[in-house]
Amino acid sequence: MEKKTEQPTVKTNFIREIIDSDLAAGKNARRVHTRFPPEPNGYLHIGHAKSICLNSGLARGYKGKFNLRFDDTNPSKEEQEYVDSIIEDVKWLGGDFEDRLFYASDYFDKMHAWAVELIKKGKAYVCDLNPEEVRAHRGAPNEPGKDSPFRNRTVEENLDLFARMTKGEFPDGAKTLRAKIDMAHPNLNMRDPVMYRIMHASHHRQGDKWCVYPTYDWAHGIEDSTEGITHSICTLEFEDHRPLYDWFLEQLGIYHPRQIEFARLNLGNTVLSKRKLLELVKEKHVDGWDDPRMPTISGFRRRGYTPSSIRAFCEEIGVSKFNSVIDIRVLENAIRNELNKTAPRAMAVLKPLKVVLTNYPEDKSEELDAVNNPEDPSAGTRKVPFSRELYIENDDFMEIPPRKFFRMTPGQEVRLRYAYIVKCEKVVKDASGKTTEVHCSYDPATRGGDTPDGRKIKGTIHWVPARHAFPAQVRLYDALFTKREPEDVEEGRDYKENMNPASREIVNALLEPGLKTAPAGYRAQFERLGYFFADPKDSKPGVPVFNRTVTLKDSWAKAEKKQQP
Repeated sequence: MEKKTEQPTVKTNFIREIIDSDLAAGKNARRVHTRFPPEPNGYLHIGHAKSICLNSGLARGYKGKFNLRFDDTNPSKEEQEYVDSIIEDVKWLGGDFEDRLFYASDYFDKMHAWAVELIKKGKAYVCDLNPEEVRAHRGAPNEPGKDSPFRNRTVEENLDLFARMTKGEFPDGAKTLRAKIDMAHPNLNMRDPVMYRIMHASHHRQGDKWCVYPTYDWAHGIEDSTEGITHSICTLEFEDHRPLYDWFLEQLGIYHPRQIEFARLNLGNTVLSKRKLLELVKEKHVDGWDDPRMPTISGFRRRGYTPSSIRAFCEEIGVSKFNSVIDIRVLENAIRNELNKTAPRAMAVLKPLKVVLTNYPEDKSEELDAVNNPEDPSAGTRKVPFSRELYIENDDFMEIPPRKFFRMTPGQEVRLRYAYIVKCEKVVKDASGKTTEVHCSYDPATRGGDTPDGRKIKGTIHWVPARHAFPAQVRLYDALFTKREPEDVEEGRDYKENMNPASREIVNALLEPGLKTAPAGYRAQFERLGYFFADPKDSKPGVPVFNRTVTLKDSWAKAEKKQQP
């Protein structure tokens, strides 16, 4: 069972300051009610995690309420699979929406009735312009737009046309319902925005009931108002949409939540566009939405990240009004810091090299004590079998080593972790000259790695016993993209050109015997190699498959150092 970790210390931010001010002024009957409103058109990614943690964290911190609401207003891109995955992700991250699971489609009848009300007030009209014509009429930031030739239809004509749109009498794209605001407004979003479009598509919850579907701008405020949301927290790209959010609610004369915008999360060496993530999945650059290389929440979960580590990451990066790219190392450090305290230790060899202790009795076997977690004395110790033949990492041996190579090399003593001090005496090679075996002598007086005579041993390496170790597939993951900002490409170039060809390496490793019974979802530090997680999909009883969650140290800093002149 995983140890519970402490919640990260909550930092203040400008959103909390706004809420504190509203509470002090007695607004909203001193309530705090937030929501997370995803579109069910893909799996959630790490950027959504920031929004989930922010909104649910605010509700929890102020003893308020948090809703999960699906913005299911575009049936052509939505699927029940996405709905199910989002619910799972939000719950996994600790977003407690209790029984408050809502859908925009729950309010379609109400939205439609209010649209009719705006038509009656002369605030909305049916327009026959196609999307290209609408864009052409909209103008530019420094020049006013042009009125639609259908802008001055009578209320009666608009009511009739909208009713016929609703009944499905017109083809897709033939007409839209637009708000009647101001085609010269300096904010382009206020230049008669579309409220409804015709879509003859079956909805995953409503079936074929509707032939017109609301746009997000029209639906958003109505949903927030209906649910009694006090603070509608959005990412920064919705800042220019706020005047429209306010306008719709003011025209309807209904309860008016406050919209607040913050900078979205941009993570280095990653793409967070759902369209591009879907492209990676469909073109099979990855093995699905939950591929451990994907920046989806399900991908991080399968890689071995914990919800508490992601919450700690989101708290660490904070909330601001300025867009920036967060170094992926900040995220890696969050899980590394947690697992260092909680993960049990084990030994594994990813690229085995056989070692024979020539002076160790052939028929002898013993059990050595190994520490389970030096950060947690209560974790105790475990027994690791030891005998004449064992395996070490191939990289831990060099016949002709560079300066300051303190691992195994001819004539040099090295400590086997928890075991003995050994010295390489002979190197065995195959016909091609490749080293296949290393013969060593061991010092029986150094059991446990101690040196009673006080001699200094600079190197310590890990190992597994040849007789008892078992083979297992281990997957080593790296960033999916080599470039910090993968989407920053020259015109005509594809962001996928920046994909990392070494983002996954599959090795047939040898593991210490105690790991054979590791259940799916088990976490451990493989000493000197990193933190690993038994894949919840591919592991089977007695046959675990391990994914490397993160390296033991900051591999990015090492890579950058190598690149320096």
